Amino acid sequence: MSLSNQFIFILGTAKFDNPYESASYIIAKNLAKTNKVFYIENPFTWKDYFKQKGTQEFIRRRKHFSLKSDGLLSTELPGLKVVITPPLLSINFFPEGLIYRQLLKINEINIARRIRNILIKEKIDKYIYINSFNFHYPEVSRYISPELTVYHCVDPLILPFDKRHGLTSEPKLLKNSDVVICTSKQLYEEKKQVNPNTFFVPNAADISHSNKAMDQDLAIHKSIEGLKKPVIGFFGHIERRMDFDLIKDITTNNPHKSFVFAGPISAEFVPEWFFNTPNIFTTGQLPYDQLPGVLKGFDITLIPFKKDAVSATIFPLKLFEYLGAGKPVIATNFNPDLEEFTKGTVRFCDDNKSFSAAISEELTTNSEEKINKRLKIAEENTWIKRVEEFSEILRANLETAS
Repeated sequence: MSLSNQFIFILGTAKFDNPYESASYIIAKNLAKTNKVFYIENPFTWKDYFKQKGTQEFIRRRKHFSLKSDGLLSTELPGLKVVITPPLLSINFFPEGLIYRQLLKINEINIARRIRNILIKEKIDKYIYINSFNFHYPEVSRYISPELTVYHCVDPLILPFDKRHGLTSEPKLLKNSDVVICTSKQLYEEKKQVNPNTFFVPNAADISHSNKAMDQDLAIHKSIEGLKKPVIGFFGHIERRMDFDLIKDITTNNPHKSFVFAGPISAEFVPEWFFNTPNIFTTGQLPYDQLPGVLKGFDITLIPFKKDAVSATIFPLKLFEYLGAGKPVIATNFNPDLEEFTKGTVRFCDDNKSFSAAISEELTTNSEEKINKRLKIAEENTWIKRVEEFSEILRANLETAS
């Protein structure tokens, strides 16, 4: 039995209009089908306010920054509203300590004030509060008294910006939450040591979107259309998680194949040779709605992540998007838990040699039977099913709390 007819506030880490939808916002949209959901997007700071002034992102939110505004933006879903907070103090540059924590308290009270105003306006007495990986504001729930407080943990703390205060803030969030839901088994094992009421619900994909790649009438994306076949591709952020030693080896050993990396590039993590390799092609960031046309142009899809402690916690959406397009998937063995969910449809490789061998084999052995198996696995890992699991955890714990 799914959760229904509840009021839910979700503090997310992403903007609602980001070109790539976040897990937080996808969950908000799905919960809004049977509940009334208020998605509090990651607040603008005053630094963001002046940096982005005049942009479309700023203009869209400007009138909702006012203290006189309720901050509510309607969406295409009747059950979902986006909440814009007034700009908050820019404080991450402060060292961890008393001054930072006092300033953080001011920010959290301002977020809570906007929530309380909505509670009054909408005449809401009982509600669920979910912090969806926004550990920057760990104690908002202290000021609003929800029936159930949930922490949705989707990644380890990696970037210096996040670790600066997150290493202190996230444990507070874990201890103060009634329920913790993690997207990988390793995160689950770690967090349940702090909060025993921790659950594992992995990420999923919107395969109805990636499945469009199988439409015979769909045009291959223009950035790929003229490339020499076969085309081996990756769709996503090109950054620190990528195993560039592996990429260098497979692109060098397969000079007559085209390797496409479609997505934004964090240049500080990418070696110079990557940009000068003749059979590597980059597209830059592409709108998510162009994903099907890109995937249609790939003969094989890649997930070439480093095998390390950080990657072991990753449950990538793109894996099931690739399978939902019917494409062969070759990945490093960065997270052993993924084999349980992919049931032999994905080639997980331990080293460079086996990775190159898998590319050659998949190019010659692809079949209708394999495509159908991939599609079946993708259908088992949709957001609809994941949100049902997520929703049931909320329902059961809400029932216990009442």
